[in-house]
Formats: sequence, C-alpha cells, structure tokens
Amino acid sequence: MKEELKEQLKVWAEKYNTTDFIVDDPVQFPHRKRNNRKEDIEIIGFVTAYLSFGNRKQIIKTCNLLAETMGNSPYEYVMSMKWKIDFEEENTNSFYRMITYSRMNAIFCKLHSIYLSFPSMEDCLLAQDKGTPFERMCKVFEISDKSPQKKINMFLRWMIRRDGIVDLGIWKKFSPSELIIPLDTHVCRMAYILGLTQSKSYTLSNTKTITNKLKEVFDNDPCKGDFALFGYGVENKQ
Repeated sequence: MKEELKEQLKVWAEKYNTTDFIVDDPVQFPHRKRNNRKEDIEIIGFVTAYLSFGNRKQIIKTCNLLAETMGNSPYEYVMSMKWKIDFEEENTNSFYRMITYSRMNAIFCKLHSIYLSFPSMEDCLLAQDKGTPFERMCKVFEISDKSPQKKINMFLRWMIRRDGIVDLGIWKKFSPSELIIPLDTHVCRMAYILGLTQSKSYTLSNTKTITNKLKEVFDNDPCKGDFALFGYGVENKQ
C-alpha cells in the first residue's frame, strides 16, 4: 500500500472516530447503558447490532422502541422472561422488516440461556474450545462462520475495541487484533475503490483480505479502519 494512502486512511480514521459519530449511529444504544452492569451493555449491544441493517433512521426508531420495552436493565428484562409476552413465539408479524416477533423471541431465549449458565457473554465465548472471537460467537449463536456476518463483527467491534471513543471496549480478554472488519456492501465498495481489495464480493474471504490490508495501517487495531472507510465515503460522497 502506498504511504500516501496509509496517511490518508489515518486522517479519516481520526476524523470520524469521535464522539460525534455516536449521535447518528446505532452504537448510541449500548452507550446509553455505559454506566450500567456489563450484562446490560452486552444485551442491548447485541440486539441493536442484530437489528442494524437497512435505513439508519428506521434502525434507530426500532431500537428506541426496543430499548423502551427492555427498560433500565436489559439483563433484568431477559432474566424476567417478560419477552415471552412482548415477543410471542407464535407471532409471525414483522417487528422490523423481515425480523418477526417470533424471531426476536428466539433471540431473547438464546440470551436467557447464556446468562443462566455464564456471568457474561464474554465468559460464554471464553468457554468455547478455541477460535477467534468471531468463530466463538458464531458457534454460540449457531450461525455460519463461513459468511461475513456483519452484525456479529460490528457487535464484537463495540465490545472489544477499547480506545473508549466510539467503541466501548468492555471485553478485556480478547484483543482488537483478533477482530475482522464488519463488512457490508458500502464498506466493500469503498475498500474496492481504494484498492484494498481486488474483489467486490461480499464474502468472508474478502472480509479477511480487507482486514489484513487495514492491519498494514492500523497494526494491531484493524477495525479502526472501519472509520476510515466510512470517512472516505463521506468525504467523497460515495
């Protein structure tokens, strides 16, 4: 990678990795619980990341509704099992886009099972035999670790990156160097235009390619490059 591009990526990352970023981003929801218990931050962070696709205004509107439903303590909400009433297992109506009330019930059921067995979600991941945080997370939630899984990687970025600005960094037993970029079509296109990848494909392989390129710039913190790619899109109206 040319030094000029490296320096520009650093400039964009510093410019957009600020508290101003939080205001219009879904990460605002775990930030609202920043002074709560660790479990509260994990839960609201996870469900927010799960709903973070589509129009940003609609994401925030839906997450506001969910935050109000869960109340001050998402952990107490999960453990009280009130979600069985709010999100009935048989209700196939849409809660947000293609995600039904029934699907939300399944998510809360999984979270409930995690906290019955472990003091935190981080401890649950640590209990898995081996693997990166991404691989462990996919195993816990029984989803494919062969796909980019943008929502999972965004949640992990929030939990593990610990510069204390946008990302909360409440998980201390995993390293930011283990993270991979949360890939969506926008990030993929920005990375392609900048020459960080030769592929436009939305694949795990391409996710790792882009992440490795960002490691050339951000060393042991490749996901700081997420802010740089966002910044490039803003600066160039992409």
